[in-house]
Amino acid sequence: MKIAIVTESFHPQVNGVTNTVERMLDRFAETGHEALVVAPGAGPSSYAGTPVVRVRSFALPGYRSFRVGLPDAEVRRALAAFAPDVVHLASPVALGAVGLAAARRLTLPTVAVFQTDVAGFARQYGLTAGRLIDRWAGRLHRQCDRTLVPSRASYAQLHDLGVRDLHYWRRGVDTELFSPLRRSTRLRDSWGADDGRTVVGYVGRVAAEKEIHRLSEIAGLPHIRLVVVGDGPARPGLERRLPRAVFTGMLRGSHLAAAYASLDVFVHTGTAETFCQTVQEAQASGVAAIAPAVGGPLDLIQQGRTGLLYDPAAEGTLRHAVESLVDDPLQRRRIAASARAAVARRSWAGVVDELVHVHYPAVIGSTTAHAA
Repeated sequence: MKIAIVTESFHPQVNGVTNTVERMLDRFAETGHEALVVAPGAGPSSYAGTPVVRVRSFALPGYRSFRVGLPDAEVRRALAAFAPDVVHLASPVALGAVGLAAARRLTLPTVAVFQTDVAGFARQYGLTAGRLIDRWAGRLHRQCDRTLVPSRASYAQLHDLGVRDLHYWRRGVDTELFSPLRRSTRLRDSWGADDGRTVVGYVGRVAAEKEIHRLSEIAGLPHIRLVVVGDGPARPGLERRLPRAVFTGMLRGSHLAAAYASLDVFVHTGTAETFCQTVQEAQASGVAAIAPAVGGPLDLIQQGRTGLLYDPAAEGTLRHAVESLVDDPLQRRRIAASARAAVARRSWAGVVDELVHVHYPAVIGSTTAHAA
């Protein structure tokens, strides 16, 4: 099968969309499928043997490391030359809309993945364009042959926007990379946890849309070491706000896996997550996870069994959840073990094969015109 992927994000950007596209390409190569990537901005022209076509973009104000794709005739030329069986739109917003238009003109079937709640992120930046972005997302996905969503919350969100051909497609997790066996006493000591402190950590982009200001609520808890793994435009301000926290910067691969496994408690702060892959990676690492009771985490955490959920609208609930796990090591270990067992079979191979064997065949050959 020939698969063209038009993605809003790819290397050198590091985020959930990039990671998912990587995993898809790795599996496609393993199973003999041919792929092409169309991505915004400058970067590598190939990934593991797969060509990457780069198109015009601009830097997002306030977040210059993130590139937004612009209308570019190269998108249509690349799709026409590659002649794919299906066009996969990875988290389509800007470049994805260009890719969708090109695919429709070329009568190519499309599968879109709703992975980023852009409207929710916009609200975290104090922008008033949330409703407009929601309407744009609804219009875009209504024109696709099939839309894949990662959670019940995402399904409801798009259904309310009039999108009907919705199907669940969740994320895999590498349980060999993310494993309790990666736990490092040396790393914990370097964080200043050699005195028996409980290590509480956040992993992810250090940006406003992740609502990382919530970490201030737990920074003053006694007998903990707060660790922030990641980087982003909000890091300087957060470092000033949390002078006693450890900031590791961006980590990848085995270094990231060791950081996860060396935590005692994982905390997520954002409320606009369609899935929340970091929760799943923490669970695979054998770490008790805490996340807001909204969006994607509702599908990943069974309260009190595979993690804890807190009400982000109620002051003090995050602090209370963290305190309950800090004060009860037995509960931490029980939750961590249950969570690890729950994610044990969520392989990326199975998730990507689902695309090839279920979702792509369902649209190939379809030239249905969708309403705007």
